[in-house]
Amino acid sequence: MGPGETLLAGLLVMVLAVALLSNALVLLCCAYSSKLRTRASGVLLVNLSLGHLLLAALDMPFTLLGVMRGRPPSAPGACQAIGFLDTFLASNAALSVAALSTDQWLAVGFPLRYAGRLRPRDAVLLLGCAWGQSLVFSVAALGCSWLGYSSAFASCSLRLPPEPERPRFAAFTATLHAMGFVLPLAVICLTSLQVHRVARSHCQRMDVVTMKALMLLADLHPSVRQRCLIQQKRRHHRATRKIGISIASFLICFAPYVVTRLVELVPFVTVNAHWGILSKCLTYSKAAADPFTYSLLRRPFRQVLAGMARRLLKRTLRPGSTHNSSLDLASMVHQVLKRTPHPASTHSSSLDAENDSCLQQTH
Repeated sequence: MGPGETLLAGLLVMVLAVALLSNALVLLCCAYSSKLRTRASGVLLVNLSLGHLLLAALDMPFTLLGVMRGRPPSAPGACQAIGFLDTFLASNAALSVAALSTDQWLAVGFPLRYAGRLRPRDAVLLLGCAWGQSLVFSVAALGCSWLGYSSAFASCSLRLPPEPERPRFAAFTATLHAMGFVLPLAVICLTSLQVHRVARSHCQRMDVVTMKALMLLADLHPSVRQRCLIQQKRRHHRATRKIGISIASFLICFAPYVVTRLVELVPFVTVNAHWGILSKCLTYSKAAADPFTYSLLRRPFRQVLAGMARRLLKRTLRPGSTHNSSLDLASMVHQVLKRTPHPASTHSSSLDAENDSCLQQTH
C-alpha cells in the first residue's frame, strides 16, 4: 500500500467509526424517547440513520479492504450482494434527506396544520416510495449483471460492462443519478428556499417588535440596547447559514461521485484510482455528517442524551462522596448539553426565545 492508499484508508476508518457511533446514538435516542419516534420526522430520521448504519456496517468495511488489498472479496457472489446494498442504500439516503427537507418545510410553513398534513403513517408511505425506487434500480443493475468490483473506486458497486452494453448502461446510470441525485437536490433547494422565506418573514416581524421596544424604552441601558441589536443581526444570518450548510453538504458529499460516474462513461476517459476512492469516501462521509446535521445537535435529541446520561450515572451511584460527585457530574453533563449552540429544530424556532430574553432584560 502506497502513501495515497494509506491516507485514504485512514480517512475511511475515521468516517466508518464516526458513522457507526453517531447513527447508533440516534437510533438509541429514538428507542429511548417515545416522543421522538412517534412523530413523522422521527420515522424519517430512524429510516435515515438505519440506512446509514447498514452502509457503515456492511458496505464500508469491504471498500476499506479493497483499498488495502486492491481486490474484491473472494467469496462467490459477495461482491454482487455488496454492490446491490451499496446502490440501494446510497439512493435511499439521498431520497430520505429530501423527505426530511419536505418535512421541515411543512413544519415551518404550516405549523398549525403540520400534524394533519404529515402523520407518521404518511411518512411511512413516503419512505415506501423511496425504498421502492431504490429497490427498482438495484434489482435492475443486478439483473443486467452490472454489479461487481470497480477498481477505480476500490468498491463493489456499478462497474462498466463490455462495449456492446455500454449504451444501455449509460442510459441506466444517467437515469439512476437523475432520480437519486438531481431530483432530491431539486426538492432540497425548493423546500429550503421556502423555509428561508418563512424564517425571513418571521425575523422581520421580530425586528419590528424589537425596534418598537427600543423606542418605547428610551432610558434603556446602552449595553442592553447593543445586545438587542446584535441579536437582531444574528437572526438575519442564521437561517441563511443553516440552509446553505444543508445544501452544501449534500453537494459536497454526492456531487463528486456522481460527476465521476458520468465522466467514466466517456470512452477515452480513465478515472484516476485515488480520485475515485476519494469521491467514494465523500459519499460515505454523508453517513457520518447527517446524524449531527439532522439529529444529535438539535435540542430534543440533546435533552434525551442528557436524560440518558443522568439515568446511567444514577445506576452506578455509590454511597458517600461518590454519590455526590456522580450527581455533580450528571448535572455538569446536562448543563454542557444545554448550553451547547445548536441548529434550530425542525418543529420549533429559537427566534422567539432570543427576543423574549432580550426584552426581559429591559425590565
